[in-house]
Amino acid sequence: MGKWFKSGAPWIWMTGGAVSLSLVAVLGLLLLIGWRGLTYFWPHPIYEWQVQDANGAKSTLIGEINDRELVPVEQLRASGLALAGEERKDLTRYLVKTGNREFVGLDFRWVLETDILSRSQPKELAVLERSTNGNFYGYLSSAREDGKLITTDLHTVLARMLARSNRLSEEANALQKGDIGSINYELEKLRLKERKAELDGELTDSLKADLAKRRATLNADYLVLEKQLFELRRQADRDAIKVRDMRGVEVEMPMSKVLDITWPNDMSLLGKVGHWFHQIGKFVSGEPREANTEGGVFPAIFGTVFMVILMAIIVTPLGVVAAVYLHEYAGKNGLTKLIRIAVINLAGVPSIVYGVFGLGFFVYTLGGSLDQLFYPEALPSPTFGSPGVIWSALTLAILTLPVVIVSTEEGLARIPSTVRQGSLALGATQAETLWRIVLPMASPAIMTGLILAIARAAGEVAPLMLVGVVKLAPTLPVDGNFPYLHVERKFMHLGFHIYDVGFQSPNVEAARPLVYATSFLLVTVIVGLNLTAIGIRNHLREKFRSLEH
Repeated sequence: MGKWFKSGAPWIWMTGGAVSLSLVAVLGLLLLIGWRGLTYFWPHPIYEWQVQDANGAKSTLIGEINDRELVPVEQLRASGLALAGEERKDLTRYLVKTGNREFVGLDFRWVLETDILSRSQPKELAVLERSTNGNFYGYLSSAREDGKLITTDLHTVLARMLARSNRLSEEANALQKGDIGSINYELEKLRLKERKAELDGELTDSLKADLAKRRATLNADYLVLEKQLFELRRQADRDAIKVRDMRGVEVEMPMSKVLDITWPNDMSLLGKVGHWFHQIGKFVSGEPREANTEGGVFPAIFGTVFMVILMAIIVTPLGVVAAVYLHEYAGKNGLTKLIRIAVINLAGVPSIVYGVFGLGFFVYTLGGSLDQLFYPEALPSPTFGSPGVIWSALTLAILTLPVVIVSTEEGLARIPSTVRQGSLALGATQAETLWRIVLPMASPAIMTGLILAIARAAGEVAPLMLVGVVKLAPTLPVDGNFPYLHVERKFMHLGFHIYDVGFQSPNVEAARPLVYATSFLLVTVIVGLNLTAIGIRNHLREKFRSLEH
């Protein structure tokens, strides 16, 4: 036994076991997040209950089971329920998602199993996904298409009406964000141009007339597009459906408010799988609704990826240049050692400190100075003097800079000195040796540092809350208006979206599945970015492998 311990085998087994436990824990966490998040999009069965409250009043309840739990009978009796003659120790309590928010008041309701008189699963029960007020559950009774009342073959008629409504809604949104948005953008540019000419003392009568003429042309175009927009909305409000809810009341609903209609109880397995993929696609490509508790997360995905790519573009040259100077040019003295210690210590600074620094230096100082120098006509409204995606990228670039520097220096240190000496002996200058020999051989290490930087930056939230990220961004940082790339705009981020939905949502139960789904999506985005960087690193490693020999 003593020889076995001295051989080091126990420590190898302990290390292997620790690594295995870590992998199992990580995979288990990912599976849990993925399961809880992805099952949210599966079409759950819709039930109709006949329930009776403590006073003996009977009512109908329609909804889907969101959760269930066992509650001790003693706890229920202590809360005031009689439960006379109940001999069981525990009773099941169901959390039912009832929807119909404008009529019921709450999306969720707890139902004790002793209050349930009967439960059925009618195939005619429909789920209506709406643009506002969440889902609506009930029985479709009739439809009104172009003024005609239809009560038969509702599935076919509703599919046709829904396709038309969604098409008109997409055209209206495209018109509002496209041509109308461009006109508003041009009108704002004209206002700023007039203001700048006024500040510079160059606002002549001819310039005023020219600006007024261009403004009148844009306003005329705006009125035409506005009429088109109102016409599209009028056409979308043409059709309507009537739904009988759990109160027994028929509610008329315009098709312009309905996004999708499904009958989960009447779906085959193949139909449920298709609906599941359809819902995931809408979640990834859609925009958020209802205080981020419904809809998609595409703006957050775009903002996360855009900010990380911009951060990588900034941090890579800065980190490589700093590492090259420290390793290739700086003297081996106390100052160099002090700089290396400072770089290592910067990696341990809390991220919120970087956020405060970014807000004070980048946003207020640097951004405010840019506004004073280049955009005085827009003041007091800030252009670069407010949080935006460029300041978020710069803040995270400084946060991850130590990682890139240390990784690049380690890569430079692994290159044999004989390679440098051989290049210099053949007549190359130090700069040529560095550019053609040293940096290509160190490129895999540079990519390793970039991978670590991306992994950390994509998951950071605290500093971004101060320097650019918001709950809901009305426009993306990229659009069709010149200069097309608007790095001064605020943006949405998956990490902040998780925080907002999980802790700031007014409807906790409705938001909980989205927290898991968005968390799984954030991990997927980070893995995708890392795999891309790893693929580039492996390509560079193979490309410059010959230099190592």
